[in-house]
Amino acid sequence: MYKIGLKLWSINTDYYYDEAKRLYDEGVFDYIELYVVPDSLDRIAKWKNIGIPISLHAPHFMHEVNLALKEKEKYNVEIYRQVQQYAKSLQAAYVVIHGGIEGCVEETIRQLNLIKKFLSTELLIENKPYIAPIGRKICRGAIIEEIGQIIQETHLGFCLDIGHAVCTANYLNQDIYSYIGEFNRKYNPTCYHFSDNDSKSIIDQHLHFGDGNFNFAKIIDVIDTGKNIAIETKKNSKIDLKDFQKDADLLKGIICK
Repeated sequence: MYKIGLKLWSINTDYYYDEAKRLYDEGVFDYIELYVVPDSLDRIAKWKNIGIPISLHAPHFMHEVNLALKEKEKYNVEIYRQVQQYAKSLQAAYVVIHGGIEGCVEETIRQLNLIKKFLSTELLIENKPYIAPIGRKICRGAIIEEIGQIIQETHLGFCLDIGHAVCTANYLNQDIYSYIGEFNRKYNPTCYHFSDNDSKSIIDQHLHFGDGNFNFAKIIDVIDTGKNIAIETKKNSKIDLKDFQKDADLLKGIICK
């Protein structure tokens, strides 16, 4: 049976927190995927008390973490040790990781194997769009073959991001639904990330369901809906999560058809 995930940031304790508790109690979603903002260790205690299952998303390029560059190793390790504290304190189910920007996949692999030595929680590599939305730089772990190399040489699990797979397929002039299906068959994802987008775009926008034109019926046909599905759509308000609730209801309706 699928489980719906709410994506939040670790600094969201001053808003969304109480609303998240309410929606969880009402059965709108099943777990939180919490993005660990660097230097937010003071928020761990509050998340520990929320009473909702939690998985984690490690910081990425937005917060200057970049596993593909050797010169970033010291900072990367420092931040991942903070992720370790979150993972241990919250008993996180897993940690989703980005492979980095530019650089090389061999460096990503080296640093992931280093991180594995102190972060024992299950680690999942997430596929990325081929081109980053900011700066139009190349993302590591975008194409099927590169994700395969990372998994083979690190033994990490896999998080399949649907929007990212579509963007990469478009860049490569591949059929988007076949590309999603191939990712799924080859690497057996532990979880998924869902959002909508322009099905012809190479840039991911994390649109609400219906604001793009993905054929979700086709997507559901080529994935395993018995896994965790984190909704990664935009949030229109800092007061409530009505837009998330609408997206969750729409996705449940698609899955249960």
